[in-house]
Amino acid sequence: MSIQGNHGAIATAQFDKLDQGLPVWKLLAFTMAGFIAIMTETMPAGLLPQISQGLNVSEALAGQLVTLYALGSVLAAIPVIALTRSWHRRPLFLLAIAGLLVFNTVTALSPYYGLTLVARFIAGMAAGVIWGLLAGYARRMVPYHLQGRALAVVGIGQPIALAIGVPLGTWLGGLFDWRGVFWIMSALALVLLAWVRLGVPDFAGQAARQRLPIRNIFLMPGIRPVLLALFAWILAHNILYTYIAPFLSTVGLEQRVGSVLLLFGLSSIVGIWITGLLVDRWLRGLTLLSLALFALAALLLGFANGSALVVLLGIATWGLTFGGAPTLLQTALADTAGDNADVAQSMLVTVFNLAVAGGGLVGGLLLERAGSASFPWALAVLALLSLGIAWSARNHGFRPGHRASTT
Repeated sequence: MSIQGNHGAIATAQFDKLDQGLPVWKLLAFTMAGFIAIMTETMPAGLLPQISQGLNVSEALAGQLVTLYALGSVLAAIPVIALTRSWHRRPLFLLAIAGLLVFNTVTALSPYYGLTLVARFIAGMAAGVIWGLLAGYARRMVPYHLQGRALAVVGIGQPIALAIGVPLGTWLGGLFDWRGVFWIMSALALVLLAWVRLGVPDFAGQAARQRLPIRNIFLMPGIRPVLLALFAWILAHNILYTYIAPFLSTVGLEQRVGSVLLLFGLSSIVGIWITGLLVDRWLRGLTLLSLALFALAALLLGFANGSALVVLLGIATWGLTFGGAPTLLQTALADTAGDNADVAQSMLVTVFNLAVAGGGLVGGLLLERAGSASFPWALAVLALLSLGIAWSARNHGFRPGHRASTT
């Protein structure tokens, strides 16, 4: 099943003009969009003292800048993407990037806490649209047999932003102030606007006859197993990622949180590189292997017995297996959804963000009631659950064989 589908003569003509290899510089615009979206979300966590002082609120209230951004993404992704399916892709993408530009600027200027929360919520909505567009848009720019590799290129920005977002925000806040950091994010969005407008091709939206109701897309064979596997995988990841500091304190690494997150980020980049090389040939096998190794990483952390070296080995394995997760899951979901990939990806965005929030909630409960030593065992259970779901979705969702054989 080709994700390109029948999108009209304009899209077909533009597709034929594209290089039959990877148009790397065009794809890197999507990479930058993902990078900016995640950096905009995570950087306030490293600026909470400055933000609380600047807006005259507590650090707990300042932390809601992160919450409102995530909430905007969750609430906007599915309805906005569904309502704009008929739009040409580039104008919608540009509008979402402009949303980040405008509302990061409002955040930089606002002296009022309430206005800042509104700006963060709308910026989160813009990010939700970006995430809903990225996979389907990028896949239409390349031949079918390179679509998985294209998503790997697009996905590089995510682990980089996750690894450096908080420490970079803290460092930049020391050089300037927290408002200056948001001005920098606005400037990056302005550069990206020009890049997309001048360097990224446009594609038509879906014709009315192609647009299925959201419920029908959700009920398509294979959609729910991918989303369930995604939820368990990302929930497990965020239990540990959110509470990495208290976990590391159990092995004497509490002063090395930044270094450990850097190790995780670098391992994730290696994981994306490996995934990019193999995803179009072994999507199913790579997904199963990644989840099995994630479970192994959890066991390494659980049996570390206070050994910092074993913990670092577990962290590196965790990053290696998680780095390619978005590419694997987005590819599986888009293959399954076909012409309805954008709406399916908006479901992925919603489930992903719910899993992030769930990781914070479940991790907090585990930390309070069982201590951080319980995290690896929770991760192992969830990783094995996700592995079981992916294993069972052989006919729809995570199919065996070379992706090109399904065209």
